[in-house]
Amino acid sequence: VQLVESGGGLVEAGGSLRLSCTTSRFHFGNDVVGWFRQVPGKEREGVSCIAFRDSSTRYGDSVQGRFTMSSDDTKKTVYLQMNSLRPEDTAVYYCAVDQGGNLCRLREARYDTWGKGIQVTVSS
Repeated sequence: VQLVESGGGLVEAGGSLRLSCTTSRFHFGNDVVGWFRQVPGKEREGVSCIAFRDSSTRYGDSVQGRFTMSSDDTKKTVYLQMNSLRPEDTAVYYCAVDQGGNLCRLREARYDTWGKGIQVTVSS
């Protein structure tokens, strides 16, 4: 399975970006796809995840109400819509898959395949 992130870049505080994660996997099935982010010198933080078995989602406290995760199985793509961005959202964002995971959990160790990451920078 390969994952490719896109849609990152530079945006002013209060603005929006939509990240995409495209997979080579045929369909998502019982997989869970998550978004994580990391700032240099800090641990990777779970941002959101979606479980395809029941379309349930989960968000980290710092992004709850501002970020929305969705998917398009026909395009084999998962999206992260990021609104009301803040400078503290600046990070490298990673897409990851927990193959057959069933439940949406923001635990990094659950995920077995990772994209290379994409930079998101929010200016103040």
